[in-house]
Amino acid sequence: MNKIVLGIVGLVFSLNAAEIYATFNVQASKSASLAFDASGVVNVVNADIADEVKKGEVLASLENSDKKANLESAKTTLKYAQKEYERQVAVKKLIDESKFDSYALKYENSKNQLLFQESMYKKTFLKAPFDGVIFFKQIEVGDTVSGMMLKTVYKIQSKHDRELVLEFDQKYYKDVKVGDKFKYKLDGDDKIYTGNISKIYPLANANNRKMQAEVKAKDLVVGLFGDGTIITSK
Repeated sequence: MNKIVLGIVGLVFSLNAAEIYATFNVQASKSASLAFDASGVVNVVNADIADEVKKGEVLASLENSDKKANLESAKTTLKYAQKEYERQVAVKKLIDESKFDSYALKYENSKNQLLFQESMYKKTFLKAPFDGVIFFKQIEVGDTVSGMMLKTVYKIQSKHDRELVLEFDQKYYKDVKVGDKFKYKLDGDDKIYTGNISKIYPLANANNRKMQAEVKAKDLVVGLFGDGTIITSK
């Protein structure tokens, strides 16, 4: 196909399309830094770097015998508060209203206390927020953690799903559209890949005069970079 090369760096027009040069970095579609929201001593570590984990899987836990005891105590208190409340309900017409309210208050407070103790107990477990792969670990059995000073102990990323974060000259902001094809190569790899623009960031970087966009990909190593061309309608 005959091409007319214009005097604009990074842009080539063909009869039906324009090719805009872009660079990119590979990022995981999902990534999270995990920390305990409680204080205590680590007594179980289940996950290591490169381990594949499922959403909700326990990665590590704190020594929690005191929290468990408080939880069981709250369950017992609620059990008897409920029984007493139900007895008072049966004779409600025969007793003073304020006295009945005191039993109702005790029952409601017992329910709230149980919810609180359940929450405290659950905080001693650190769970995976989604299916993924552990790529950072800084936790061992015996470590002391503090809920007052959150410290990242794990980092997790999606196993397969990736995003290419593209950068292209801002002068082409009107030309690039969601759905445009992107042909690219990774640095050090001669294989040509293709994808489509899935998102365009609604701002330009004032420092380098670049716009950004995203392309979905699979199974690429996070952190790699490369370049390619965005094929736009013209």
